[in-house]
Amino acid sequence: MIRFITNIVNLKLAIKKSFKDSEFRLLSILVTSCLMIGTVFYRIVEGWSWLDCLYFSVVTLTTVGYGDLNPTTSLSKVFTMIYILIGLGLFLVFVNTLSRRLFNVNMDRPISKD
Repeated sequence: MIRFITNIVNLKLAIKKSFKDSEFRLLSILVTSCLMIGTVFYRIVEGWSWLDCLYFSVVTLTTVGYGDLNPTTSLSKVFTMIYILIGLGLFLVFVNTLSRRLFNVNMDRPISKD
């Protein structure tokens, strides 16, 4: 349990430290914008609830793909293909940048012996 709390604290520190970097801020804005675009698109075209639209956008970009929601129109299917290609790239760069920051935060601390 202590390790879990330590990891959460390190994640919070990494995120806080990362927002000082303009590259990370830009990536955060791009990922958030991508999620918003997907959410609004699916709300308008598919007519799903806002929560379902956001859920589908997140599940799609994280490549989880539960399959409980599926695009039903041709327009949605084409959008989803393009959305995955663009959004997944953004999401992976964002996660990579955050993980590098998290690793750097951990490298700044002495290694504890458990």
